Amino acid sequence: MRLSVVPLTASLKIPPGNGFWIYDDRLVVVEDWHTELWLDATDSLTAYEKVWDTLTESAVYGPDAHRSILRARQTPGPR
Repeated sequence: MRLSVVPLTASLKIPPGNGFWIYDDRLVVVEDWHTELWLDATDSLTAYEKVWDTLTESAVYGPDAHRSILRARQTPGPR
């Protein structure tokens, strides 16, 4: 497992959508407003793998991820 963070200031090639999980190249679970989808069709797996790869291009890892988290925690926001 590898943890990464997409910084709030990152330039994204695609807009972030609903949360999803890819399991063992056999299953994608997608959370939607009203349901949870379990997708196992090859074309669905391929689509979500492309989404993952595209979002990963904007992610940071290791010390860069740690700094991004610290900056977000220090940013004033609604309380």
